[in-house]
Amino acid sequence: MNSNYHLTSGDVGVLISMPHNGQLIPQDIAINMADCALKVADTDWYMDKLYDFAKAMGIYTLAPKCSRYVIDLNRNSSGESLYTGADNTELCPTTSFDLSPLYLTGQQPSKQEIQRRIEQYWQPYHQAIAETLRQLKQQYGKVVLLDAHSILSQVPRFFSGTLPDFNFGSADGSSCDKQLLNNIAKINLAPYTSVFNGRFKGGYITRAYGDPDNNIHAIQLELSQCTYMDEPGSHYNEQKAAQVKVQLKNFVQCLVDFAQEK
Repeated sequence: MNSNYHLTSGDVGVLISMPHNGQLIPQDIAINMADCALKVADTDWYMDKLYDFAKAMGIYTLAPKCSRYVIDLNRNSSGESLYTGADNTELCPTTSFDLSPLYLTGQQPSKQEIQRRIEQYWQPYHQAIAETLRQLKQQYGKVVLLDAHSILSQVPRFFSGTLPDFNFGSADGSSCDKQLLNNIAKINLAPYTSVFNGRFKGGYITRAYGDPDNNIHAIQLELSQCTYMDEPGSHYNEQKAAQVKVQLKNFVQCLVDFAQEK
């Protein structure tokens, strides 16, 4: 087991990846960062808490310990942009979502430092995804990967206005079977709003591992943080969270049902 991530096992062919759930910034990196960076404001807060029902459902889960500020596990290690023509954060981000500098002047990571982080943090996480999917495919024949995210409902850097509550991404339908998308679309998510392949079409993980022709189906959910938190800030609202978790469970159960269909 790698010390940089936490993998829990289950007994169904579903894996939930939470690549932006971590909050740790190792000291050798933190010393070069601005004070605002150490607050890790752009964390996908409380993903592990929101999906705590997954264990009882027999679902595998994977989450890193380090913050996305160390390295973004949902980006190609080549640094290739996810959304051509749009504002994108880097593999090793140098600014926060509100464009605040994350590093002290002149202390941004060098090419050598970025490569070190790829080897120490990025590669082990992706090896864990690939190996877990391989094992699940071998055991169950059919696998569903959910890449679980959340984001502030308003981030002018990336999108105008207010984000829908449930933002499903399937790389424009290429990362999973159409039947799974149809099943998800039939879920009554009221009172929440939802969209497929809107501003968020699925990040690197969804695009890299989704292989429906090989019975590996990947989908990303970018959940608006206003559904379970008091924005702005990082305060978990128990009442809001309890309400949205009802629909999250319905969605995840849909993934389990699809994975178990022959």
